[in-house]
Amino acid sequence: MSSKGPMAVRELPPPGTEPTPVRVQNERPPDTNARRDVRLFTGLAHLVLAIWALIVIVPLLFTFLGSFKDTEEIFSSPFTLPHALRWDNWTRAWENAYVRQYLLNSVVVTFFGVAGTMLFGSLAAYTLARYRFRGNRAIYYMFVSGMTFPVFLALVPLFFVVKNLGLLGTHTGLVLVYISYSLPFTIFFLAAYFTTLPSEIAEAAFVDGCSHARTFFQIMLPMAKPAVVSLTIFNVLGQWNQYLIPLVLLPGNVQDKWVLPQGIASITTAAGNQADWGGLFAALSMSILPVLVIYVIFQRQIQAGLTSGALK
Repeated sequence: MSSKGPMAVRELPPPGTEPTPVRVQNERPPDTNARRDVRLFTGLAHLVLAIWALIVIVPLLFTFLGSFKDTEEIFSSPFTLPHALRWDNWTRAWENAYVRQYLLNSVVVTFFGVAGTMLFGSLAAYTLARYRFRGNRAIYYMFVSGMTFPVFLALVPLFFVVKNLGLLGTHTGLVLVYISYSLPFTIFFLAAYFTTLPSEIAEAAFVDGCSHARTFFQIMLPMAKPAVVSLTIFNVLGQWNQYLIPLVLLPGNVQDKWVLPQGIASITTAAGNQADWGGLFAALSMSILPVLVIYVIFQRQIQAGLTSGALK
């Protein structure tokens, strides 16, 4: 049979002979310099992460240990284990009417602030990502530019704007400001995620008679659940720990409406050297624990939301 035919058969070498080794062209030795650079970069990254972990963990450790000590033990041995667990510090902190009120205020303000942020942010992000209209990019960049504006630069004009609206010293004004300052990053993140979702699903929903609102709330928004959960947690952390904005928008004449970070700072300042440091550390631990528990429980969802958009 001819070797040029359609059923050509490759001839095998005679029995007993070893096949000729195939030489790979342009074979290069391993690049030792590149590997060395990778190891150096990895080592530096681990060093930076270790330093950052210490910066975060040491204050938390100091706070939680101090919540179980008396004042003398806090200042004499701040980073040692307490000789005895003084749960009465936590009892005094919880029995303080102001602390309970501040905690309740923080819960209310953060709940409505995050709910409004995710509702308006997801609607705006979906519209900017999925619909094309005149001024689309201009509106998108206007929202995104808000991330570059430091909050402390707007405190004075923000005070007068909220005052002119008649919302100074109210939780409503604080919630609206929380929403406005959380929207830029929320829209930036969600818009990038919505662009990765397949358009065929939305088109099929329209063919089946779904309205735009129903398609968004029942189909597209559930598909963006990883990103929505991640952003919800980030917004909870940011709004719960906010101090500057409440300090400006909730003045001293409405002390019963203060939030937890603002209230604890005021109690510490007013007490001075006579402060009940064990009770203050316990109250501070109460403000840290909710967000810490939320992050520990939903850390997998946070990682999934941050990486799923890049993997699509």
